[in-house]
Amino acid sequence: MDIERLKTDILILGAGGAGLFAALHALKADPDLDVTVVAKGLLGKCGCTRMVQGGYNVALNPGDSVERHFMDTIEGGKWLPHQELAWTLVTRAIERVQELENEIGCFFDRNPDGTLHGKAFAGQTFDRTVHKGDLTGIEIINRLMEQVWARPIRRLEEHRAVALIPANDGALSGVLLIDVRSGEFRFIAAQAVLLATGGGPTMYRYHTPSGDKSMDGLAMALRYGLPLRDMEMVQFHPTGLLAGPDTRMTGTVLEEGLRGSGGHLLNGAMQRFMGDYDPKLERATRDVVSRAIYAEMRAGRTTRNGGVYIKMSHLGPARVAKEFKGMVDRCRDCGFDLAGGLVEVVPTAHYFMGGVVCRVDTATERHGLFVAGEDASGMHGANRLGGNGVANSTVFGGIAGDTMPRWIAANPGHREPDHHVLDAELARAQHPFGQAPGDLNALREKLLDCMWHDVGVVRDRSSVERGLKALDGIEAELLATGVADSDRRFDLTWHDWLNLRSLTEISRVIALAALKRENSRGAHFRSDFPEPGELATSTFTVARQGANGVNISASPVQFTHVKPGETLIRDALAAE
Repeated sequence: MDIERLKTDILILGAGGAGLFAALHALKADPDLDVTVVAKGLLGKCGCTRMVQGGYNVALNPGDSVERHFMDTIEGGKWLPHQELAWTLVTRAIERVQELENEIGCFFDRNPDGTLHGKAFAGQTFDRTVHKGDLTGIEIINRLMEQVWARPIRRLEEHRAVALIPANDGALSGVLLIDVRSGEFRFIAAQAVLLATGGGPTMYRYHTPSGDKSMDGLAMALRYGLPLRDMEMVQFHPTGLLAGPDTRMTGTVLEEGLRGSGGHLLNGAMQRFMGDYDPKLERATRDVVSRAIYAEMRAGRTTRNGGVYIKMSHLGPARVAKEFKGMVDRCRDCGFDLAGGLVEVVPTAHYFMGGVVCRVDTATERHGLFVAGEDASGMHGANRLGGNGVANSTVFGGIAGDTMPRWIAANPGHREPDHHVLDAELARAQHPFGQAPGDLNALREKLLDCMWHDVGVVRDRSSVERGLKALDGIEAELLATGVADSDRRFDLTWHDWLNLRSLTEISRVIALAALKRENSRGAHFRSDFPEPGELATSTFTVARQGANGVNISASPVQFTHVKPGETLIRDALAAE
């Protein structure tokens, strides 16, 4: 079929913190390059960075250090992180947060002496989470957008990426897109492409991202043949708002600072239960608190809607209303009084530690393709610390923006697409138009239940195998279900179908990786293998699409900075 063809030098898929930082850095590195940002929604209004509440981890205080931040990240990740990526994250975060304030124009909360205020977040040995109240992401994205609007950066809004298209030699040629507004296809040829579409584990019954986040980036990378690591590692935030089944607000996050500042979790019998699970109580890491809440739910000690309560009133309603205005307002909109009463919460799928294997400079094994943000993997290992997410996106987004112009200078020129792959991907995206319309919502409900119950907070072999069988049935039913082909302009049913296909494909990879890992680390908990295994011989899973399906292998973790049983903190103190 005829499709519109465009060219750009650098094509950035995604308009969150990673994508926008990459665009700004790329243009600064080479102002003569043509830089184009593609967003599935509206720039500045879509993506997960805007939804960040808590803040940005950075070791700025004299009592803190990058070594301490690094050790918190490694230990929080249960010794699975790629240590070079983690070290880059904690060291470059200092540079990036200063850039956010001094060049981008962000205003963060400060102490009386003028230094940046750091709030307490779980799993950390120092209060290092820099923030703007509890609406940090809005501040960062608004200021980034002002900088993007002020520069000659091309923007393609409401364009959905559906396939990475190789050249005949396997290098990346460009990306196939759908213009949501017109329903037409566009192929964008690019010398370099950044995959920064974000994660979005919305295949779970309770989830924090908006419904348009559907793992498209990882689904495209899988089909392109790229290796994906840590795919079993789905982070559940312990405190998703539980407002009942009839509102989309259910699942949205109540930020970690609530527990960090002293909030209590109570079960349905009004008992504070975290002491039964971890000596750190509510300030234990997200995976520990989520499993504790899930255990209370399975034991039937729940609230009216099936979760538990978070209680803040003992800290003083006035203080809570001042320090957590955004959270208080959100709860009030749903009929809860966070400052003075009780709010129902439930573990909610929040962040995906799994993603594309990449180098420190964000390059992948395919020439011309780079990755940053939640699409990339390795820096968090088995568990992401709260506050390391937006730091990760901005740090590696900036690095990608610095790297791509240099790569283009050394590898100039556009590459002709492999037309067989392009035709196959066009046919794939249009598959539902050849089927009889059906009930997509019922299929989505099956997927939500399957992943929540069988491949969720707690797993075992029988549940995962049951989930894989259910996923086979869901995919078969989806491929036999079509949508009406009357008008493709803003055809949201078509895009719902595409969302479900991406989610189903990545759900299968999550389940297969969960079956492969026969121990419990961080976000991955196998009740039939509850022990973490030997840390010194830690391995991470690698998934790759093969001719007969997805293959899962294991690779050893490289302890390039510190080994289990060692720490960098003593060395840093001794050096002082």
